[in-house]
Amino acid sequence: MTDQDAMEQTTVMHTGADGTDPAAYFGPVGPDAYLPTEHVGGAWSDDELHISPVGALLVHHLERWRAEHADPDKLIGRISIDILGRLRRGEISLSTEMLRPGRTIELMETTVDIAGRTTLRARTWAMSAGETAQVAGGEHPPLPGPEGLPERDMAEVWTGGFIHSLSLRDAEPPRPGRARSWLRADHPLVAGEEAGRLASFLIPVDAANGIAVREHPRQWMFPNLDLTVHLFRQPAGGWLGLDTTVSFGPAGQGLTSSVLHDEQGPLGSVQQTLTVRPLPPPACSSCP
Repeated sequence: MTDQDAMEQTTVMHTGADGTDPAAYFGPVGPDAYLPTEHVGGAWSDDELHISPVGALLVHHLERWRAEHADPDKLIGRISIDILGRLRRGEISLSTEMLRPGRTIELMETTVDIAGRTTLRARTWAMSAGETAQVAGGEHPPLPGPEGLPERDMAEVWTGGFIHSLSLRDAEPPRPGRARSWLRADHPLVAGEEAGRLASFLIPVDAANGIAVREHPRQWMFPNLDLTVHLFRQPAGGWLGLDTTVSFGPAGQGLTSSVLHDEQGPLGSVQQTLTVRPLPPPACSSCP
């Protein structure tokens, strides 16, 4: 085994137990520890991981932690993830602590270390369920269901293993900064572990920043610094619908705002703070 082979085995899980391409985004390698597969490859750089499946892995870990250390019957109302640095390829370890226990509400903090560095930190609010069906409602425009809608290949704009693992259907033709679409992840989250409905539903959620691009990512960068999901209803699972608007300001700031849907209707929102900057022109190999 070469040094390069050894390094790759510690940074990405290339094959399943039978030597084939693993049909999952992550493989467990220890308590609360996972290796990403090639399906987690980032959209901005080949040597990075995509935040979207890593965020779903965070939710998966959190739900398993809550089953032992908190009240798993409380409903998650907000998950706010701060991205502290590049998501380099490597082993992922997760830990959670209770910040604010309570009878009706709880606040938890989850830390994600990747390749030995703290890379993500998230805070999650959970709340007791109550009977409010008689006042349930909202004013979000409906999103036509995914059945029969035209498909779009995100790989025409984006690269990376994660993007290639997604199915995308458009409820209407997208335009710069605006899309109404459905996304589905085509692999399970973790090999050999059953993920909960929320974690599975959120696998593609960060791709909201990539379905309604205002500028081509080979000319401009607009990665997000965070990912915040608010829920007023728990998802039923299946396709994730996004009614997405992308806005760029005049001084390098941006915001991607999306209303979340499942096939039963709207259920929450996701916000992504963007840092917008032009890409430098490629180096000229023939220039003096």
